[in-house]
Amino acid sequence: MKIFAVGMNYAEHNNSLNNTLSTKESPIIFTKADSSLLKDKKPFFIPDDLGTIEYETELVIRICRLGKTISERFAHRYYDAVTVGIDFTARELLQKLREKGQPWDLCKGFDGSAALGEWIPKEKFLDIQRLRFHLDINGQTAQVGYTSDMLYKVDEIISYISRYFTLKTGDIIYTGTPSGCGPVHINDHLEGYLEDRKVLDFHCR
Repeated sequence: MKIFAVGMNYAEHNNSLNNTLSTKESPIIFTKADSSLLKDKKPFFIPDDLGTIEYETELVIRICRLGKTISERFAHRYYDAVTVGIDFTARELLQKLREKGQPWDLCKGFDGSAALGEWIPKEKFLDIQRLRFHLDINGQTAQVGYTSDMLYKVDEIISYISRYFTLKTGDIIYTGTPSGCGPVHINDHLEGYLEDRKVLDFHCR
């Protein structure tokens, strides 16, 4: 299983980082280690040596068939379920790596950094590109996103990634975060929603 993620896929989030992605040349793709996956309501243990850790709430899709060099018009056939996930990010470390032009692996792919919710069949929704998702922390809404605001749509992302990697059944793709990211703290209770369905529920330790 491979874990892919898309960086800077929402304009408002990019603006908040003073680094707007304004062209349509290509999405920013990075990967996470398989040990980064966090699911089944297991707690997220905040690393004590990586500085501030921030949540980035995202729509996540699950690949359901083998594919290579997939045409964008056929990409919808290659995923069967969606959920909400969190791409945990070591924010200060990310800034240092970006300034040096180095890869993001250390600040994005550490253990537990890919929280994953319960899968919902995509047929349950009329249009994947018209979904609302949000994150509650300790009962208060902390981040809200709409998939219609993506700079690169789901089918574009699948097609692009498949040019470089063979997609296999079970691979997952984090599709980017909207504005509203923030730090997590010990004892925080995080709950992720896709429309009105709670699909993600865990605590920070």
